[in-house]
Amino acid sequence: MSATYQVVHRTRYEYDDEVSASYGRMHLLPRTTPGQDCDGATLTVDPPPDVVTEHRDYFGNRSSYFEVTVPHRALQVTSTSTVTVHGRSGDHPLSRYDAPWERVRDGLDAGDDDPVAAREFTRPSPLVTASPALSAYAAGSFPAGRPIRACLTDLLTRIHTDFRYEPGVTTVTTTLDEVLRQRRGVCQDFSHLMIGGLRSLGLAARYVSGYVETRPPPGGSRLQGVDASHAWVSVALPGVGWLDLDPTNDQVVDDRYVTTAWGRDYGDVPPLKGVIFTESAESSLQVYVDMVRQD
Repeated sequence: MSATYQVVHRTRYEYDDEVSASYGRMHLLPRTTPGQDCDGATLTVDPPPDVVTEHRDYFGNRSSYFEVTVPHRALQVTSTSTVTVHGRSGDHPLSRYDAPWERVRDGLDAGDDDPVAAREFTRPSPLVTASPALSAYAAGSFPAGRPIRACLTDLLTRIHTDFRYEPGVTTVTTTLDEVLRQRRGVCQDFSHLMIGGLRSLGLAARYVSGYVETRPPPGGSRLQGVDASHAWVSVALPGVGWLDLDPTNDQVVDDRYVTTAWGRDYGDVPPLKGVIFTESAESSLQVYVDMVRQD
């Protein structure tokens, strides 16, 4: 079973004064992975850039760079991709992974053939550092000897239940302890919470950036976090691979999701970041995301 999507992601900045130059780094072109194929992708920058390059970053993501050096009052970046996602909704490894969670933690080095070893994702990162409060919160789902699948589904559901999805109450500088206290946030916050909790227990977890289908399945409800880039968590299971989990929507990632990039936390894979040279005191940002199933 597979699903093919066209994904359009458009970001537009408008400024109240002239910008003399813009320099940007992007993670907008989807990866090809064992679970998905990027059948084609284009990137358009307006005004036309002087330089556009692409390379694979440390984590194997497609990282693009542009330079615009003509004066402008607006900058628009559009990525258009066609992606086929394969069979994630069938016999999922989580349903047949009954090893105690401690065995998963202790087996992370065994048979690891990932270019970036799973152990790297057990360490703190700039935006994900587990405090005693977060460690204690996560530990409630991981009693001694409990099967890893039960631990993960319990933590997934607790985050979804205990925290309210509310855009605008957090920023990239909001700490995980602040999110824990206010019990509100968005997909980036909930993903960071789960990643930090798992790492505090010695498990390997990484941050995944991508998209989730905007059209609900028949009889289903509309998912939160749509019409923008989405984020979720990937957990290393020795002998199985990486398992993707979405704490914002309390579910295992299936064929409604398209992966763009992954890293230690949001700071490794923002869709677009950069520097501008201007006297402008005000700017506006508009983001448009459309993910349409093609079959």
